[in-house]
Amino acid sequence: MLLGFKSELNLNNKQRTALAKHAGVARHAWNWGLGLTKQILDHNRDTREDKIKFPTGIDLHKWLVALVKPACPWYYEVSKCAPQFALKQLAEAWRNAFKKKKKPPRFKRKGKHDSFTLDGSIKLDHFKIRVPVIGWLKTYERLPVQFQPKTVTISRTADRWFISFKLEYEPINRPKPHPVVGVDLGIKALAVLSTGIVVEGASSYRKYEKKLSRLQWLNRHKQIGSSNWRKAQVKIARLHRKIANIRKDTLHKLTSYLAQNHSRIGIENLNVSGMMANHKLAKAIQDMGFHEFKRQLEYKCQLYGSTLVVVDRWYPSTKTCSRCHAVKDEMPLSERVFRCDNCGLEIDRDFNASINLEIAAS
Repeated sequence: MLLGFKSELNLNNKQRTALAKHAGVARHAWNWGLGLTKQILDHNRDTREDKIKFPTGIDLHKWLVALVKPACPWYYEVSKCAPQFALKQLAEAWRNAFKKKKKPPRFKRKGKHDSFTLDGSIKLDHFKIRVPVIGWLKTYERLPVQFQPKTVTISRTADRWFISFKLEYEPINRPKPHPVVGVDLGIKALAVLSTGIVVEGASSYRKYEKKLSRLQWLNRHKQIGSSNWRKAQVKIARLHRKIANIRKDTLHKLTSYLAQNHSRIGIENLNVSGMMANHKLAKAIQDMGFHEFKRQLEYKCQLYGSTLVVVDRWYPSTKTCSRCHAVKDEMPLSERVFRCDNCGLEIDRDFNASINLEIAAS
């Protein structure tokens, strides 16, 4: 199976400039291609005759070489792979939009999600990696030299640059101490396991919300583009990165524990987008990272030889008694204790739901 590997780069100023140039060219190619494809879609929508065939990634790159590169000589200062992969990714984004899998692509802004992809003569060493045109780039951690990736993606978060690529891993099948477990995700606690373990959420955004608001408030009157404005933007981006890293760290520890120690894992197929419609709970739900939890658990179950059972979202895990299996008509969110009218069981509502999910996953 393929797994992603990501590491921070240890760069000098010359290398930072080179990476910024590559990201800028990739962003320019994306925005140019997006503008052109939108014009083609508008033309085909307005006319019934003389419709233009929607271009592929190869078509867009041919037009870029013929029309854009001669007028923009700075394209030749970077690798040809940066704009080429940007247009490939744009074509893939349009395919997903046409299939209703994702929303249509949008224009990119400088300094926000800067990234580019390279292929060609890539070589790994213990603490450095060689990429086309740019050359050797040092890393802060040891790289898996037994693998040789075909493509690498370099991205920037705040003021730090990262390199990522895919590696081929063999699944790890080891005996699990627990046969099955049910996991109930919530807001009060991130996860309640049917084994009785309660995992508290990081709530990183709630912890740093006031500090983030303060930084944004101090930046409100700074002149856009000035030196002080850029410094403030970096501080805000660093805090956003810290919040995201704390959340990811908590989720990685939980999902690794579940996949390494349980043969079957039962979770509920939550309607996260529908839950986010509740403005009173949206911030707390987003702070927990339910979607990221499911994404991590899916690939870690494949890696460690576990089975992930996603229970239907209409399964009444919260309203069902885990002892006699009687189903209540209503179970408001304010009731934190489940009381069964049939057998008299009194149990924490989240723990009761996790036991029901374990039964459904068995």
